[in-house]
Amino acid sequence: MWLAALAILIGLAILVWSADVFIDGATALAKKFSVPSFLIGVLILGIGTSAPEMVVSVLAAIEGSPELALGNAYGSNIINIALVLGATVLISPIIIRRGIVKRDLPLLLLITVIAAWQLRDGTLSQADGIVLLILLVAVLGLQIIMSIREGYHEHEDDIVVANADSEHLNNSESLEKLEPSVTRGLASLIIGMLMLVASSRAIVWGAVELATLWGLSELIIGLTIVAVGTSLPELVSSLSAARKGEHDMALGNIIGSNIFNTLAVVGLATVIAPIAADPVILSRDVMAMGLLTILLVTLCVFAFKTKRQFGRTSGATLVLFFMSYTAWLIQSVSM
Repeated sequence: MWLAALAILIGLAILVWSADVFIDGATALAKKFSVPSFLIGVLILGIGTSAPEMVVSVLAAIEGSPELALGNAYGSNIINIALVLGATVLISPIIIRRGIVKRDLPLLLLITVIAAWQLRDGTLSQADGIVLLILLVAVLGLQIIMSIREGYHEHEDDIVVANADSEHLNNSESLEKLEPSVTRGLASLIIGMLMLVASSRAIVWGAVELATLWGLSELIIGLTIVAVGTSLPELVSSLSAARKGEHDMALGNIIGSNIFNTLAVVGLATVIAPIAADPVILSRDVMAMGLLTILLVTLCVFAFKTKRQFGRTSGATLVLFFMSYTAWLIQSVSM
């Protein structure tokens, strides 16, 4: 018991520290190479923090349980928006950019619709998986081209302008001074990601051990502690990014993670082994994911048209959705 409690305490401390290191590394690289923060959030934070889900889903498919991959991916998407983003903006409101409203969120909604449409007959074939992987390459390519083309022109706050000025000065630095900085940024990124994953796993292990000792069922543990625990990297990295003023990076983390979960995680698992989904996944989880994505788009559009800030009211709405979904999930399983 004491070992489990110690794992949770040490894991939390390392989790917070590693998130700061991870975000610092991502920010340093974004500035050095003049890459928009949103693109860093989508590609590095979004994909990086979703790597554990991909590993778990691929192993599940190889071991003959591909349906677990589906639940893992869609459940993670729900938690990312409802809990991760909701908790993030409750602590630190996020500025909404024009490109996010006009391009990135509609793209996420379209991908969610495609995912639901593929499951209309309750199965995902290997051909469906190939389509998802092709879409992943196309979407990532589009994100890279559009984000680099837009650059920092959409950024309106003084902090970003100051960063742009700083980047201009950095471009005049010698190669000798640039290379160590890039090296440190990469090292921070890699070390931070590894420690994020390791510390989150330690927290999940400790929590599961304590819950088992307290007599909670494995099902309840899986639906609550493990589900939230596997999203800790996204949660803490988004909180750290928002706290440091990297609003685009925080939101890009959520959007990138959900895109990667839907296209890469499900796509890879389906290519390995076709999935025959339980009808409840379509009627409950896919529906919840779709409604939540629509809610996110609606809240962001409203925020952009008013004060361009995704504030605490929106965050509270998302967290309330998560609590309602969790209660619905537990009730439906216990019936």
